[in-house]
Amino acid sequence: MINTKTKTPTEDVVFSTATKEDGAGMWELVSNSTLDTNSSYKYLLMSEYFSETCVVAKQNNQVVGFITAFIPPNKQDTVFIWQVGVDSSQRGKGIASRLMHYLLETDACKDVQYVEATITPSNVASQSLFQKLARDLNTEINSYEFFTEDVFPGEEHEEELKFVVGPIKK
Repeated sequence: MINTKTKTPTEDVVFSTATKEDGAGMWELVSNSTLDTNSSYKYLLMSEYFSETCVVAKQNNQVVGFITAFIPPNKQDTVFIWQVGVDSSQRGKGIASRLMHYLLETDACKDVQYVEATITPSNVASQSLFQKLARDLNTEINSYEFFTEDVFPGEEHEEELKFVVGPIKK
């Protein structure tokens, strides 16, 4: 079992897998950010049914960062990261990278060889985060067209490129 409490000398931030009690904090963080807003139910559901692949960073018992992710049923060697959120007070401290590494060290990800995510072309920060993950893991990163603008309802969503990091050598 992984140690669910990690502290660094410079921060009093604790990393753990998510619980349904964390769902509200995840939703509040997103509601106060520029991230795509999902319903509060999505965060509760992810924290309950995908708790082994959703992780949180807390400071003073408040969610200051999170990842919602899952292992697709037909790709047991892949973890798909749906959303990464970090509170504005914590940005620039490496919380998102540490969350990703924490996720990959969980028992749920012991067989994971690839990390996938979809990212819009304009989201340079997220692209940089996954590029850093590939460098940290000394592996490749590839991207390709995945969800084009025409598959989204309305005219307000930019295309989503699929980014694939891996294979991961453990």
